[in-house]
Amino acid sequence: MVNLTLKQFRYFDALAVHGHFGRAADVSGISQPALSMQIKELEDSLGSQLFERSARQVRLTAFGEDLAPRVRDILRSVDEVEDLARQSQNTLTGRLRIGVIPTIAPYLLPSFLGHLTHTYPTLDVHVRETQTQTLIEELTHGRLDAAIVALPVSEPTLEEVTIFEEDFVLVRPVADSDAPVPNAADLAKMQLLLLEEGHCFRDQALAFCSLRSSLPRESMDGSSLSTLVQLVGAGIGVTLIPRMAIGVETQSANVAVASFKGAQPKRTIGMVWRKTSPLAEQYREIVSILEQASKTVR
Repeated sequence: MVNLTLKQFRYFDALAVHGHFGRAADVSGISQPALSMQIKELEDSLGSQLFERSARQVRLTAFGEDLAPRVRDILRSVDEVEDLARQSQNTLTGRLRIGVIPTIAPYLLPSFLGHLTHTYPTLDVHVRETQTQTLIEELTHGRLDAAIVALPVSEPTLEEVTIFEEDFVLVRPVADSDAPVPNAADLAKMQLLLLEEGHCFRDQALAFCSLRSSLPRESMDGSSLSTLVQLVGAGIGVTLIPRMAIGVETQSANVAVASFKGAQPKRTIGMVWRKTSPLAEQYREIVSILEQASKTVR
């Protein structure tokens, strides 16, 4: 077992996560044949098969299941050594892998990345946009350095720092623009369009209306806020969007936007990272940049 390499471990971890040679190769930045060869060499070095391969699926063997968390611990430790070296330079440089949820990314990222790259010109930023659950999993396993999400995430291994609070607004057809703004109880009785399961924004909207996500609903679920707003413009129902999304999502739709009276639905936006990271001070500097960038979209 003298030929084990960190590169092989990273390829193994990517394949274990994605369960598909093509997707694992894409995220690893190599060709699929090269990835397959590296996995085969790792299996030969270990003297045991790591994956069950079929035409449609790649699945960890029992040995692979045992190995996966140990490999992730090794990779996380190596990343933290790299972070420690970067921390000693007293500035952010090199690679920064940052995740962001889809109901924030299109609206905050342009301003944020502009501020970030101006402040740290040598920073190599990699952005991962996906749902909160996936971001937290990838962050705890060391595949991300930090993530911008709605708080709280309540993960004991992660540091949570608030950036700002944001109201939700009501989006409804232009024909209804003069009608009274419904309260939470009235909104629960309307055709409320929501994001599909897995989006934290969906749960926040349901919580405002005192509805449970598990309740059967005769409605449409969308994969993006853009889809929901366009459906509202077609007269299908109403929806909620974060205030930062108004400028982007409503300019091409025949809709009206209204703020709620009294109790306001809202969310708290923050950044999270591993408590063990030696770059905590630098990440707090990024939080300050996020605070500055958020003022341009709120």
